[in-house]
Amino acid sequence: MSFTAPIQLPGLTLDPQWYRRSVFYEVMVRSFVDSNGDGAGDIQGLISRLDYLQWLGVDALWLPPFFQSPLRDGGYDVSDFHAILPEFGTLDEFKDLVTKAHERNMRIVIDYPLNHTSDQHDWFQQSRSDPEGPYGDYYVWSDTDDKYPNIRIIFVDSEESNWAFDSVRRQFYFHRFFSHQPDLNFENAAVQEDVMEVIRYWMDLGVDGIRLDAIPYLYESEEGNGEGEAPTHDFIKRMREMVDRDYPGRILIAEANQWPREVAAFFGTEEEPECHMAFDFPVMPRIFYSLRSQQADELVRVLSETTDIPEGAGWGVFLRNHDELTLEMVSEEYRQAMYGWYAYDPRMRSNIGIRRRLAPLLDNSRAELELAHALLFSLPGSPFLYYGDEIGMGDNIWLPDRDSSRTPMQWTPDRNAGFSSADPGKLYLPVVQSLVYNYTLINVESQLAQSRSLLHWVRNVIHVRKAHPTFGLGSLTVLETDHESVLAFVRSYPGSGTQFGDSSEDVLCVFSFAHNPVSATITAEQFAGSALFDLFGGSEFPSFNDDGSLTLTLGTQSFYWLHVGTPGNAGGRP
Repeated sequence: MSFTAPIQLPGLTLDPQWYRRSVFYEVMVRSFVDSNGDGAGDIQGLISRLDYLQWLGVDALWLPPFFQSPLRDGGYDVSDFHAILPEFGTLDEFKDLVTKAHERNMRIVIDYPLNHTSDQHDWFQQSRSDPEGPYGDYYVWSDTDDKYPNIRIIFVDSEESNWAFDSVRRQFYFHRFFSHQPDLNFENAAVQEDVMEVIRYWMDLGVDGIRLDAIPYLYESEEGNGEGEAPTHDFIKRMREMVDRDYPGRILIAEANQWPREVAAFFGTEEEPECHMAFDFPVMPRIFYSLRSQQADELVRVLSETTDIPEGAGWGVFLRNHDELTLEMVSEEYRQAMYGWYAYDPRMRSNIGIRRRLAPLLDNSRAELELAHALLFSLPGSPFLYYGDEIGMGDNIWLPDRDSSRTPMQWTPDRNAGFSSADPGKLYLPVVQSLVYNYTLINVESQLAQSRSLLHWVRNVIHVRKAHPTFGLGSLTVLETDHESVLAFVRSYPGSGTQFGDSSEDVLCVFSFAHNPVSATITAEQFAGSALFDLFGGSEFPSFNDDGSLTLTLGTQSFYWLHVGTPGNAGGRP
């Protein structure tokens, strides 16, 4: 495999709001590259592919947990927050990864499941065996299992209660997730300090951000529902204060699977900020709904909602990640429709969601893959890509739980898809060998050799997006259209004038979810008479009429990104 990497930069750019314009890439260390032939990916393997990620246009890597763990929940069950699982590598190799990423002007964000630990963690082992000892109060213990009645069960398909009985301590312990993941007791000041210390430990090693996993669930109360309670926000404010004071330029990302207004609370306020970024969960299922229903109204509604967030805060938007495609943020009717379209086989479902990768969800339709990515890259916030989605990798629904979409990255058509030199039977998960998504057909090497491949297309869109600050920093205004299948909005940015090319710009984004070509009229009185130019090639389009109307013809499931005004920065050329 060969590709021309961009010119090496001496180090990280110093923009304190770098995250608002960044393209993130979620890479599971275990699934990416195996450097030593033991059948599992490792840090050294990831280092060997940094040039590929730089070529793709990635600004930051998000690494799900690589800590010491029994791996009963993909590493989110941590038994030591200061140690790296030996099969992934060493602390020195991790430092090398941070250094080499920074040399390529890429940042590293790690995942921190601070709400709970593994039941194998030393804290829990001491807590259960010595209730009066220093760790006796590190977890939420109770003589009964009827406390906190208003707190819902999250993993409804595997857990019957939020309480589990411990045979050693002869008490119940509280857990929001699996019963082998006891919740930490944040009422305990020592727990708070230990959590802060873990963040300091990894930031001292050079990481640029922490994704705070399951952040709403830190505190519980008898009258509350255990989600985003006041003490939780108070603790995050303290965390943010520490990061801003001691590690300026580093970020905290909230993973809160809630409605936008509830998630926005995790940004805090101008006076008392909390997280720098938060994931936008409700938009994601509505993209998939629009693709099948051919209706844009749900997206129009969700994108039209105004959510006040502090200056400098940023959303994280995504199509897929390592978890199931969650359907918690939709109605029951909506959920059943999504199951019918995307998870007709019960094996495709997990919890309240769908455990499939992007390409299989969209029936490997190139038009839908392009439309979904174009929408993702034009939404407010920073896009998060999931490893392998840039080549349209498939999944394996015969594997248990969420492993169906965590299979080895497909690099070449050779043995083990170029992921590992191990005997195929030694791989931690088998490579995808299904008919359509077979690794001999879908891999990086073959797509690098095809100029019209999905990989080259995704890379081109990433680089076009990065050339226009309005996508990362601008506002979004939904426009009126006369066709139910067409979504139109304008991204507007006044420009800061402080960086080269950072001038004011308006970009009109139009998407058709119709399964056949359509014509639609868009109304934007503020752009009456304005000229339009294609962002990709620079071609001039019909101008807005004097009354602010514009009629466009769109092909089946297609889109336009159009620069409004002069041709100055459209298509990358004057």
